[in-house]
Amino acid sequence: MEMFEISDTPISGVRHLKPRIHQDSRGEFVKTFHAGFFLEHGMEFRPMEQFFSVSSKDVLRGLHFQRPPAEHAKLVFCTTGKIQDVVVDLRASENYGRVHSCELTAKGREMLFIPKGCAHGFLTLEQGTTVFYLTDAVYDPANDDGILWSSINLDWRVSNPILSNRDGAFQSLGEFSSPFA
Repeated sequence: MEMFEISDTPISGVRHLKPRIHQDSRGEFVKTFHAGFFLEHGMEFRPMEQFFSVSSKDVLRGLHFQRPPAEHAKLVFCTTGKIQDVVVDLRASENYGRVHSCELTAKGREMLFIPKGCAHGFLTLEQGTTVFYLTDAVYDPANDDGILWSSINLDWRVSNPILSNRDGAFQSLGEFSSPFA
């Protein structure tokens, strides 16, 4: 039996992962990462940092990425609550601007692997939602960037999300010039 069920998405390299959950009378045990399994399935990923956020309902974080040479791949999952998770392909290809949206929940234990060259964001769908992020590059404020959440073709399920000033001031996808090959 595989450690994770893997599903492809419409964006090349973005993979939906469902870990195998071990349950007994004590509760649950969930493996969130295994380097060999990821490499075996074409996901080159060596985590360098881990973060988590705790958010109120209707908080929108994103759409974030890091520019080269600090670009990063990311593994995202919820430990409490649920999110509408969103990825936008910013790589120079026929899929530039393609959007993938899915729900990640603490109950379902789903994860999303996001390759370099994609913007990522999410909307919290429940109060007190906790989201973990593992990245394969160290945060670099000089290369930190984003695109405006409302400039992509997506129903975010809320018309007036709670945003940071920074997230509300990003340039639109139409104004963005991609540094990703």
